[in-house]
Amino acid sequence: MNPVDADEGTPVSVKIRERLLAARKRFNANDNIADFVEPGELELLLDEVEEKMKGVLSSLVIDTERDHNTDQTARRVAKMYVNEVFRGRYVSAPAITEFPNAEHLNELMIVGPITVRSACSHHLCPVIGQIWIGVLPNEHTNVIGLSKYARLAEWVMGRPQIQEEAVVQLADLIQQKTQPDGLAIVMEATHFCMGWRGVKDMDSKMINSVMRGSFLKDPNLRREFLSLIPKKG
Repeated sequence: MNPVDADEGTPVSVKIRERLLAARKRFNANDNIADFVEPGELELLLDEVEEKMKGVLSSLVIDTERDHNTDQTARRVAKMYVNEVFRGRYVSAPAITEFPNAEHLNELMIVGPITVRSACSHHLCPVIGQIWIGVLPNEHTNVIGLSKYARLAEWVMGRPQIQEEAVVQLADLIQQKTQPDGLAIVMEATHFCMGWRGVKDMDSKMINSVMRGSFLKDPNLRREFLSLIPKKG
């Protein structure tokens, strides 16, 4: 077998993993690996996930050949993971147009609530919640449209996540894009790994926050931000 034929028989997931390892790049569940996915490979990855999901269903003793409800389940699940709920791993960040702060805005701005959907990386159960973002700009801050905050949040949350880490990732991204004097993010979410399994408690929510710059140093600014967020729960 020549090297070309051997390469054609290699699963696309193995090719992507080999590139990541060669570059010494991390590929944890909540990492973006778009730079290592070549054009056309997502379609091949979808096919590969479908085949492996068929094996999972078979091991669960589900007769997908005779059960009309599950005969296409492996394909549906593969499309859900690759093209929807984990899409933030495989595609580059959304294009964000940034504008200079021509009017020298320097007052607190709050965006939210932004509805976000993710999956916990422990059980791959849904995590659904809301995010509020507070920005204190300065004359050098890049201004982005309100909808762009939602697009960035969707991109970060579109991976298996742990809520505490997800909020930090989003804060790092917005800080990099806008360079404000202060940045605050609060996230409240319901974790279906608690409501669907385990203690089966659908009423519990997790709330966490990240404070950067002026929000960390100025308790009055922090209180103002928190007071302007609608009461959670």
